[in-house]
Amino acid sequence: MTTTLHRFLANPAAADPVLISAKLVRPPGSGAILVFGHGAGAGMEHPFMESVSELLAARNLATFRYNFPYMERDGRRPDSARVLEATVRSAVREVQRLAAELPLLVGGKSMGGRISSQAQASDPMPGVRGLVFFGFPLHAPGRSGIARAAHLSDLDVPLLFHQGTRDKLADLELFRPIVEELKGEATLAVHEGADHGFHVLKRSGQTDDEILEEIADETGAWLERHIL
Repeated sequence: MTTTLHRFLANPAAADPVLISAKLVRPPGSGAILVFGHGAGAGMEHPFMESVSELLAARNLATFRYNFPYMERDGRRPDSARVLEATVRSAVREVQRLAAELPLLVGGKSMGGRISSQAQASDPMPGVRGLVFFGFPLHAPGRSGIARAAHLSDLDVPLLFHQGTRDKLADLELFRPIVEELKGEATLAVHEGADHGFHVLKRSGQTDDEILEEIADETGAWLERHIL
C-alpha cells in the first residue's frame, strides 16, 4: 500500500483560492478510487477517516481524502455550500489527474457525503461512477425531516448508504422509504447499534473495530456488484 501527501487548490477560480491538504492511499492492484470528504467537525486525519481508508485499501479500494478550506484554516464553522461543493469538484479533478485509469467514486463521512452528492446532483462531474455515504445526515438531532435528501433523486449512479441504527441524524423510519424510491441502484447498509460516528455501546456485544470491518466488507461487496 502506498500513501502519499498532496496539496491542491480548493477552488482555483476564486479570488482567494486556498491550498489544501490531501492524502492518497493506494494499494497495489486498486480496482477503484474514492474521493473521500470529511464530516463537519473533524478533518481528514480523524481516526474514522484514517481507519476506513486503511480497511478499504485492504479491499483494493484506493482513497483520496482531503480537507475542506475551513478545516485547513483550523476553523470550526464549515464553509458555504458553494465553497464546499467547489472543493469536491477540485478534489475530483486532482484525482483524475493522479489516477485517471481507476473507476471514480465520490462521497464521505456525514457532511462530506452530503456535499459530494449535492455537487453531483446539481452539475454531474464527468467520470463519477457511484457515491458512498458514511452516515448521511438526513436531519439535525431531534428535528426529523427529509429536506436534505431531496437532491438524491437527481442522481443516476449507484449509491451506497452506511447508516447506524442509533444515528440521531438519520431516522431510519424516514430514510428507508427514501432509499427505496431512488432511481438507479441505491443500497442501504444498516449497522446494528452504531451511532452517527459508528460507535457502539459495550453492551451491544460488538466493538467499534468490528463495525468498521463490517463497513469495509459491505463496501467491497457493493463495489464488486455495481462498479467493477
